[in-house]
Amino acid sequence: MVSVFITGATGFIAQNIIKLLIENKYSVVGTVRTISKGKRLTELFGKDFQYEVVPDIQVEGAFDEAIKRHPEVSIAMHVASPCTYIIEDAEKDLILPAIEGTRQILTSIKTHGKQITRVVLTSSDAAVYSAADEQTKGLYFDESSWNNISREDAAKDPVSAYYGAKAFAEKLAWEIARQDEVNFVLTVVNPVYVFGPQAFISEVGEELNESNEIINQLLKVGKHGKFTNEKGGCIHIKDIAKAHVAAFEREDTKNRRLLMSNGYFSSQLILDIIHKNFKELRDKIPVGTPGSGPMDISTLATVNNEETKKLLGFEFQTLESAVVDTVQQVLKAKRSKL
Repeated sequence: MVSVFITGATGFIAQNIIKLLIENKYSVVGTVRTISKGKRLTELFGKDFQYEVVPDIQVEGAFDEAIKRHPEVSIAMHVASPCTYIIEDAEKDLILPAIEGTRQILTSIKTHGKQITRVVLTSSDAAVYSAADEQTKGLYFDESSWNNISREDAAKDPVSAYYGAKAFAEKLAWEIARQDEVNFVLTVVNPVYVFGPQAFISEVGEELNESNEIINQLLKVGKHGKFTNEKGGCIHIKDIAKAHVAAFEREDTKNRRLLMSNGYFSSQLILDIIHKNFKELRDKIPVGTPGSGPMDISTLATVNNEETKKLLGFEFQTLESAVVDTVQQVLKAKRSKL
């Protein structure tokens, strides 16, 4: 059985990847911050999952012992990285963890995991363009585009820090992967906003991951509640998991960036989808301005990822599918707690 090492195993994206890996007959070693979290994941995933405790991914040699203990691992995925805008210090809370976490895992693989031949990095569309550029009509981006924000500008506010952190970490990964003494080949997955269900219904809490919390807040704000009309690119979590597996299974994904997007969303588009598919929620959530979603997203930059879609060869799921799957799971979780 082929074994995969994956960092940040408790996260939304990582759990969905692990679930798909195990379904596809891989064994998985996942890193967690505490023993209790590791035991929890073992209960969820079963016998084909093992965990290693890595309390702080930034410290020198953070992953050394974990990599040494698993010579059976031939593939590694680095998924762990902060994904939040609620911070106190941009450099300390977002930028350094992203950069140093990437440096430490790749250095450990290079030094102690020479049997690892494929590495997949979970980056972001934030490494492709800046927050402002993403929202600017007339700009064009594809797999070759880069967010070239400066370190100084990235530290100015939480949003810039997140976008900068992703760009800095991915650039470092490519730099390390091109070194002569490296045995592995790198592939990078760059998702936009990722919507869709948690890997397990037991993982549905009062708050969800950063992207799904947009949907969750619309469910909780009340019929006459106010909401911010967020907008950006969208992709289903199941397509993200499939892309991560394809990233190491296929030869033609070597040294490639996979820009994972399937169109655009706005909070209004999400509301319209919920009203269409869930009659029982129509008197519990805002109406907003029905039908105005296409106008909302018309102000966004153009993102062309046809190269990624052609390379992967499977049809991406729609925003409607992602929203329906998410809401269904949230409602089911609430009913189970009554």
